[in-house]
Amino acid sequence: MDLQTRVVNILTRPQTEWTVIASESTDVATLFKTYIMVLAAIPPAAAYIGMAVFGVSLPFVGAIRVGVVQGLASAVVQYVLALVGVYVASIVIDKLAPTFNSQSDAMQALKLVAYASTAQWLAGALSIIPALGPLAIVGGLYGIYLFYLGVAPLMKTPSDKVIPYMVVSAVVIMVVMIVTGAVATAMTGAIR
Repeated sequence: MDLQTRVVNILTRPQTEWTVIASESTDVATLFKTYIMVLAAIPPAAAYIGMAVFGVSLPFVGAIRVGVVQGLASAVVQYVLALVGVYVASIVIDKLAPTFNSQSDAMQALKLVAYASTAQWLAGALSIIPALGPLAIVGGLYGIYLFYLGVAPLMKTPSDKVIPYMVVSAVVIMVVMIVTGAVATAMTGAIR
């Protein structure tokens, strides 16, 4: 399935799309090349453009813009760590599966994390106007809902275990995001 069709379907018809996704055969490299690497580039690219072109407006100071080299370095680090974060989160979610009477399947866990992240990645485009960046949380919240809908079909989770599995997984994903964000900040803060 092409990228645009998958994005539209997962956002507009997620229940139906998760069933399709569950039955699809793919591999890690293909999923990364055709979906994850493309969409995960949106937030860091938008943030770079927003910070380099518009900057952040501060009262009594004016607009503060990031330098080209520092901004580009930051965007690259954020992008790479986002890719790593997706993979790490999927490994943890896969390892948690038996705890919730679910089927352990690394590929299904990766698909779950990748496709549930779609809304968050697209919402990251709001960072092109830094003042709108915080609104991207809506994409994250919709991503949690997408994850909730995808747990049962992909991980074969019993209905009584879906919410606990989703909550624990959401915490795992948030921790991974916080850690990768802290690492990105630490790495790019040193580049001046």
